[in-house]
Amino acid sequence: MEILRIILTVIFVIDCIALTVVVLMQEGKSQGLGAIAGAAESYWGKNKGRTMEGGLTKATTIMGVLFFVLSVVLNLNF
Repeated sequence: MEILRIILTVIFVIDCIALTVVVLMQEGKSQGLGAIAGAAESYWGKNKGRTMEGGLTKATTIMGVLFFVLSVVLNLNF
């Protein structure tokens, strides 16, 4: 069981570092007056999942869930 705990701890540390990097790579939500004028509803606004920003958002969500699950599992007394 101790080997499993070490492996999960290493994965947890890597996830923490990767999550920090991905969050810092994202752009802010208020990027000027384009959102006020309705420019956010352009082609790029509707297909945000295919852009780099959409990929970073998905990666943040996945790594955040992994962070939460690993933190709960590592705090169990097994």
